[in-house]
Amino acid sequence: MLRLRSAWLAAAFVFATAYGIVHAAPASAQQKFAVVDLQRALTEIEEGKKAKGQLKTLFDQRQKTLDKQQEDLRVLKEGIEKQRDVLSREVYAKKVEELQKALAELQTTYMEFQRELAAKEADLTRPILERLQRVVKQLGQKEGYVFVFERNEAGVVYTSSYDMTDLVIQRYNAGDGGSAAPAATAAPAKPKAK
Repeated sequence: MLRLRSAWLAAAFVFATAYGIVHAAPASAQQKFAVVDLQRALTEIEEGKKAKGQLKTLFDQRQKTLDKQQEDLRVLKEGIEKQRDVLSREVYAKKVEELQKALAELQTTYMEFQRELAAKEADLTRPILERLQRVVKQLGQKEGYVFVFERNEAGVVYTSSYDMTDLVIQRYNAGDGGSAAPAATAAPAKPKAK
């Protein structure tokens, strides 16, 4: 909820700023806007597909561990239920305590795996997203866009503006936006008007 609110506030700020810039500019000046879907780009570029494959492999490994723990838990529970009538109260209580401990361990393992997967996803996608942003910046400067909005984060539901996602994917896969300084591959930036 907080993320949604901050996203809407950020979008409102960006649109208010864009509105002010457009209406403050001379009538003859043409303002260019574009959108890009970085999530789609991330899933369609080759490095993104590779990262997704690595995450899937890790997920599958962790899922096998969780499945084994769940199966062990199921067997333990069934064993306790079958012996319920023949066990003394003390032994039964101890077995139930073991079952609860095993359940808590399963929940802890699940949470640890969730954190691990989220951290791994961030580690794998961070450099890719940074490079995608450099490609967008290079294209925006080269093509003279005043703003390039991220389709999902800016809350863009509809736009008649140019969607540069396909071009960003092509340029990324062609090697643009690499680790070299962006200024070395991009045209020199125009001085900002004051």
